[in-house]
Amino acid sequence: MESMSRRHFFAITTACTAAAALAAVPPARSAAIHSEPSAPPPEPLRRFIVEYMRAMNAPGLTLALANVQGPQSIAAFGLADLDAKTPLTTLYRFEIGSITKSCAALVILQLQDEGKLDVQHPILRYLPWLPIETDFGEIRIHHLLTHSSGMPTSDGHLVPTESGARLRQSFQPGTQFHYSNWGFAVLGRLIESIDGVSWPAAVSRRLFAPLGMTDTAAAISSATRARIVSSYVPLHDERPYPRHGALVRAGNLTFTAASGSIASTPLDMARYLQMLLNRGAGPSGRVISAEGFTLFSTAHIAADEFGPGASYGYGIAVDTLDGHRRLRHTGGMASFMSSMQIDLDAGVAAFASVNAQLGYRPNPVTQYAIQVLRAAAERKPPPPAPPADEAAEVKDAAGFAGVYRAPDGRSLEVITEHDQLTLLADGRRIPLQHVREDQFIAQDPKFSLFLIIFGREPAPAGGAQPGAGAPAVIEMGYGPDWFAHSRHANLAAVPSAPDLAPYPGLYCSNDPFVGSTRMVVRRGKLWSEGVTPLTPIGDRLFRFSDEPSSPETAEFRGIIDGRAEILVLGGDVLQRVPEV
Repeated sequence: MESMSRRHFFAITTACTAAAALAAVPPARSAAIHSEPSAPPPEPLRRFIVEYMRAMNAPGLTLALANVQGPQSIAAFGLADLDAKTPLTTLYRFEIGSITKSCAALVILQLQDEGKLDVQHPILRYLPWLPIETDFGEIRIHHLLTHSSGMPTSDGHLVPTESGARLRQSFQPGTQFHYSNWGFAVLGRLIESIDGVSWPAAVSRRLFAPLGMTDTAAAISSATRARIVSSYVPLHDERPYPRHGALVRAGNLTFTAASGSIASTPLDMARYLQMLLNRGAGPSGRVISAEGFTLFSTAHIAADEFGPGASYGYGIAVDTLDGHRRLRHTGGMASFMSSMQIDLDAGVAAFASVNAQLGYRPNPVTQYAIQVLRAAAERKPPPPAPPADEAAEVKDAAGFAGVYRAPDGRSLEVITEHDQLTLLADGRRIPLQHVREDQFIAQDPKFSLFLIIFGREPAPAGGAQPGAGAPAVIEMGYGPDWFAHSRHANLAAVPSAPDLAPYPGLYCSNDPFVGSTRMVVRRGKLWSEGVTPLTPIGDRLFRFSDEPSSPETAEFRGIIDGRAEILVLGGDVLQRVPEV
């Protein structure tokens, strides 16, 4: 699933572009171990992977490279077991997460080729029992395939946990992109309803068998667990994860929904890539029609969540790279991170997966892989490798520098050192690890619970003038604490908000896809993780302010002694736990 330790706005807590502890992986252990085919990865790519894993702190990485003729190289880097220092091999299965969605879309298109469904028909025609309210318009299969149904994420929970509850839309289907694992869980049930077998059985028979993917499991369960590599999560799951933070082995997981149920080896993934490069044709014939593949790979709706200029097809993102048409997707499971990229014009593709879940996806590996493969096919020198850690340097670092003061007189200072930021607090120099945009991790126990975020001047009416640069930094936030930049000392303190007093606290779920979240009050607003402000839309009901039309909501329940005991996030229930 594309679960980012809740949704993308909660990803900020544990998904801080950091990753797993590779301190235990010395360079000598990064040599690849191969099964067929025997060709090693191109040397520039191999060197980049070693550097990337060290920078991003990944335990192990599995790699598949393919072209239209078939698998070209499979390789394994790093460790399968951090404690035993067991080298990773290509025989292990990795959970591919939301790359599963492309498989589900292909099975749906097979069923359409067979005349058993029509993607333009309403889903309620086939599954009339779905507990949904469609106030903004009927949901077609097409809308589920393109994440444009207007329904919540819900991380694969098909039916709300509360008796009688129904999931609700928040926008007209087909008008916006909002990633929904729920939508693909529904598509899995649709496949089961029409094909008469379980989703895992259907995808195995319809897709894996024709492609020779004999070492792929369509469900993550006790029966398939023995071949899945050991995987890791942060020791502390309720705070930002700094690079080289402590890890623990992930627990057992059972997952069978079509939003992210597949575990596979790199060789099998290379066979899958080959089929996509051949536009739906496998070694023994087409698995979907040419018309079906066109629907699959068409840019149906803008999907900025996948990057500027990206769109979404059916279970796959669509854009261009270096002028070439590209298909791509990522996958994030409870303890795995994956990426695949397909250059349709050059006829080359790559898949990579890391056995830890710490927020990032190995997109730099797969992107550089297809660029190197394309250069080789064109008999050109390989392109320069990208930075192993794109967040290592801070753009316009000097703009953050200065003294920041809180209304109670406390002060913090930020200084720049070689395009990096350092926080001066209580006589200590604390490095700031760049996360994204104006968000940082302060690598110090006193600042371990929240990200440090910087706020900027509001954009002028009508938008910024060309070449004007980014608006000036005027404030800093850390959890409930607020500091104004000294050059903007006239920023007024905001009165307390007693109506929000029941809501701050730590809320946790035992579901690894939900995790935990802290709510704080800062400057008269409620904030998730101190990063995303919430807007009240009803009694104890809030919406995340960065997505005003999002179907995701936060509802607080069970007020006891002036504190909410329950937080419901899009149907997922979290309970307040005491801070220890």
